[in-house]
Amino acid sequence: MDIINIVVDYTNAILWNYVLLYGLLAVGVFFTIRLGFIQFRYFGQCFSVLLKSRHEDRNGISPFQALCTSLASRVGTGNIAGVAVALTLGGPGAIFWMWMVALVGMATAYAESALAQLYKVEDDEGQFRGGPAFYMAAGLKSPLLGHIFAIALIFAFGVVFSAVQSNSIADAMYSAFDMPEIVTGAVLVVAAGLVIFGGLRKIAHFAEVVVPFMAIAYVVIAFGILAVNFEQVPGVLWSIVAHAFGLEEAVGGVTGGVMAALLNGVRRGLYSNEAGMGSAPNVAASAVPDPHHPASQGFVQALGVFIDTIVICTATALIILLSGIYDPTTGVTGISLTQSAAEAHVGDFGVYFIAVAILFFAFTSIVANYSYAENAMIYLEHGWKGGLTVLRILSLAMVFWGSLQTVDTVFNAADAAMAVMATINLIAIVLLAPKVSLITKDYIKQLKEGKEPLFDVAEHPELSEGVDATIWSKERGEEAQKRY
Repeated sequence: MDIINIVVDYTNAILWNYVLLYGLLAVGVFFTIRLGFIQFRYFGQCFSVLLKSRHEDRNGISPFQALCTSLASRVGTGNIAGVAVALTLGGPGAIFWMWMVALVGMATAYAESALAQLYKVEDDEGQFRGGPAFYMAAGLKSPLLGHIFAIALIFAFGVVFSAVQSNSIADAMYSAFDMPEIVTGAVLVVAAGLVIFGGLRKIAHFAEVVVPFMAIAYVVIAFGILAVNFEQVPGVLWSIVAHAFGLEEAVGGVTGGVMAALLNGVRRGLYSNEAGMGSAPNVAASAVPDPHHPASQGFVQALGVFIDTIVICTATALIILLSGIYDPTTGVTGISLTQSAAEAHVGDFGVYFIAVAILFFAFTSIVANYSYAENAMIYLEHGWKGGLTVLRILSLAMVFWGSLQTVDTVFNAADAAMAVMATINLIAIVLLAPKVSLITKDYIKQLKEGKEPLFDVAEHPELSEGVDATIWSKERGEEAQKRY
């Protein structure tokens, strides 16, 4: 075990502290520039596409359901505990760098989700499937990379992270309500089982209802706190920017000043919004695009990064910074710090509110993470119909196990697996960047001509290799436009 831990820790140190820390940021900047700052210039498209995205059919879930499912995965305990850790280790300036990572990450999220749509396929039941494993196999002609990616994703998102999220829920329920961990674990297994055994559509329908409710409730409470403390808000926002550039002294207990703010903000931001990780594209590919164009779902998932970090992570940061109890020297961090800050604002209700928020955020992450793993398992199955059943049982077993004990060693291994899949995905989307540019130009060209964008792969022979022509035909697009 000692040797395994050393190897895992070394892998994490190399990949997270160097390869991904700079790689994810560099790829975000790369796509921001290559696509002409698309996330800023066409930010309104994110909402335009989303407003008409409530349609699903026999082939796929709706884009709104896909967004809610990806948000269910993105918005987890990291939005509550991770922000507190970033503030403790990096000071208020860390939040500024989380914002910057999210803003460039929107371009990465756009690129990987557009590719997932372009190279999607229909499974045996006619359901759209796709994601990094699929565009690695079809776009890069490398099934081996696709298999490595799928295995890493299943281990990290389908197995281990389920245990991590259930552990957070069990701790929160015990702290707030004295609920025994074994009871929490049993309830979680039953509840998660009811959702995930229904497959992707059941998960999407669940996310469509629960995710907007939990996100809006959390933000409403945060805005209520902002309203009560509105006179302090400008000062807090200035503090975030000032500490990011060293214009104010580092907060007590935070060492490293600007560099500490930069490193911790970037790390927590990348971990929270998942842009470039290759996770969200798995569900983005399953959506029925409206407009019938791969780029449309890129805009939808770019919005997911914005909501996760700019909206929800900022809400947590302001709750903490406006509380008057923020002090890195106390050693209080993570969920405890966020709960203490909420308690300072609204009394005992704050403790219960954060516990319930963790319950919703973490539970939705469990079922959404499973949906990603299901997609990867379908890629790997090769006719083995029992694969999904085995995956479902294993995921639920890990939910129960995680509620009873800490999972540090396994969690470190999952971190390494996620780092591997993210590294492979970044290489893939950079190599496929010319394809992203072509479909983006086509979409924007039609927009400027006042048309409803419609993608016909027959008109783009340079994009046709590896793409299912029956999915991306003019006839199918026109049929979809008439239907919706």
